[in-house]
Amino acid sequence: MKLYGCPNTRSMRAAWALEEAGAQYDYVLVDLFKGAGRAPEFRAINPAAKLPVLVDGDLTLTESGAIVDYIGGKYPASGLLPADAAAGADCRRWMYFAVTELEQPLWTIAKHRFALPRERRVPAVEDTARWEFSVAAKLLEDSLDDRTYICGAQFTAADILLAHTLAWARSAKV
Repeated sequence: MKLYGCPNTRSMRAAWALEEAGAQYDYVLVDLFKGAGRAPEFRAINPAAKLPVLVDGDLTLTESGAIVDYIGGKYPASGLLPADAAAGADCRRWMYFAVTELEQPLWTIAKHRFALPRERRVPAVEDTARWEFSVAAKLLEDSLDDRTYICGAQFTAADILLAHTLAWARSAKV
């Protein structure tokens, strides 16, 4: 198995899940800061030129949430995905929440700070994105109540996605 990644990107989520699962894998650095994501060799692996990418035999998987979900399914003993169907569904609910509700405003802010071409950036959107993030963060806070983990007594894949997103928010000063 190979994980293509770069520090300070969503590939950290995939690496964290692989480590939690005790999986054997090779980490392939794709230095986005030096343009390696646009290189033809990498675009042959992922035409979208984004990270992370997990290659496991004939499977090439993109999207950090999908990769973390796959790792949890491939390594059931890791406990990243609860075995019980209802508990597993609840875990996936929080995984999807992390990547669609909690992360989305952060990515909007990042795009308008540095990722989009300068002529496409709209700095004024940041205020609305910060508000969106605060709404999602409050829902997460209320749902955690006084629990350590979002899905109960056990650390799961949802905790990886949520914790990484909250760390991103902190580093972005949101």
